Amino acid sequence: MTFNRRTFLGGSVAAAAALKSPSLLAAGHEKPRVVVIGGGPGGATAARYIAKDSEGKIDVTLVEPSRTYFTCFFSNLYLGGFKEMDELAHTYGALAMGGVNVVHDWAIDVNAEASNVTLAGGDVLPYDKLIISPGIDFIDDSVPGWSIAAQNAMPHAYKAGSQTELLKAQIMAMREGGTFAMVAPPNPFRCPPGPYERVSMVAHTLQKTNPTAKIIIADPKEKFSKMALFQEGWADHYAGMIDWIGPEFGGGNVSVDPRAMTVTIDGEITQVDVCNVIPAQKAGRIAEIAGVTDGNWAPVNPTDMSSRANPDIYVLGDSAQQGDMPKSGFSANSQAKVCANAVRGALTGSRVFPAKYSNTCWSLIDTNDGVKVGATYEPTEEKIAKVDGFISQTGEDDATRRATYEESVGWYSGITADIFG
Repeated sequence: MTFNRRTFLGGSVAAAAALKSPSLLAAGHEKPRVVVIGGGPGGATAARYIAKDSEGKIDVTLVEPSRTYFTCFFSNLYLGGFKEMDELAHTYGALAMGGVNVVHDWAIDVNAEASNVTLAGGDVLPYDKLIISPGIDFIDDSVPGWSIAAQNAMPHAYKAGSQTELLKAQIMAMREGGTFAMVAPPNPFRCPPGPYERVSMVAHTLQKTNPTAKIIIADPKEKFSKMALFQEGWADHYAGMIDWIGPEFGGGNVSVDPRAMTVTIDGEITQVDVCNVIPAQKAGRIAEIAGVTDGNWAPVNPTDMSSRANPDIYVLGDSAQQGDMPKSGFSANSQAKVCANAVRGALTGSRVFPAKYSNTCWSLIDTNDGVKVGATYEPTEEKIAKVDGFISQTGEDDATRRATYEESVGWYSGITADIFG
C-alpha cells in the first residue's frame, strides 16, 4: 500500500491506523523513520524542520560525510577578499541538539524495494521516507582534456572548501600580467550568476595585486544571468581586464590541456596561468543509484518535491528537475520546507499547507556594488512555475547597490541559521 498526503485526510484515527502498518513502518519500530542524504541547504533544512515540527514523532537521520560544510554561495566573496573561509564553515552540532541523528558517512546504495540506505561504513538505515539532496556531480568529458583527476591543476571550485582555497592560492601566485581563464558551464547548472560573480571577484583581487593581468571567459551560452548588470559593472570597475567569449566567437568549442596550462578556443591555443574549469553538471551520484534520475537530473512532483519515479523518495535542490526555479541555496532551502511539511503530514497526519516557493540570488560585482535577481513560484501539474520576479536595474545609484549588498549579508546570516540551527 502506498501512503501519501491524501491517505491522511480522513482524520487522525485513520492516520494512526495507517502508521501501524508494516508497509509504512520499519519492522518493530514505533516511529516513522526519515533518512536524509546530503547536509547542504536542502538536506539539512529538511532534516531540521521535520525533527523540530514533528516534536519527536519522527526519527530523522541525516547522512553527510563532511563534519564541516562550506557554503558554495558566498564562496566567491572569499576569492574577492570579502570573506574568510571560516566564515563559510558550518557544523552540525545544533541539528543534533535539535533531535536530528547526524551520521558522518557516505551513502553508497539505496534499495528502494527494501526501503533502506547502505553506508560506506557498513550500516544499513531503514526508512519510511527518503530525502535526497546531494548537490551536483560533473559530467565526464564535457570539457575535452579535463577530468576530476586534473582538478588540482585546473580547479572547478564549484564545491566549496579545499577547491576554493586552491583557486585563491593560484590567483595570488599568478605572474605579473598573467592570464586567468574560465571555462563556463552550459545550462542548467548550480547558481546561474555564480561564474560571473566569480569573475568579478577575481578581477577585484587582481586589480589590487596584479593590475595588468587579463581574464578570459569561454562561454557556450549566448546570454547568462544578470548579463547586462555584470557587463556594466565590468566596464565600470575593471575596464579592459575582462574578455567574454560567447558561442558566436567559439566559446562553445573549448578544450584544455592541464599539463601545458593551455586553453584552446575554436582552434586558437592560449597559454594561461590559472584556469577555472566549471564543467557541465548533473545530479549527485546517489540520486542515480536510487533510480530517480532521467540520466542527468531527478524529475520531481512540483507540489511536494517527491520523485516522479518513487513517491517515497524526495529530491531537493540542485539535483532536482522541477521547472523554473534556478539551482541555488535559496531554492534548496525553500524546497526543503515544502518537502518537510509534506513528509511530516504523510507520516503523522499533520496539516499540509499549499506549496509556495521563492528564490533570490545576490551577486557582488565590486565593493558595495551588489545586484540581485529573484522570483516567487507555485506548483502546476507540469512544473514549479514562476509567478513573478524582480531584478536589479542597470544605472542604479551607489546607495541602492550598497543596500543590496548589505541585504545579502543579512540574508546569509539568516539562511545559514535556518539551515544549520
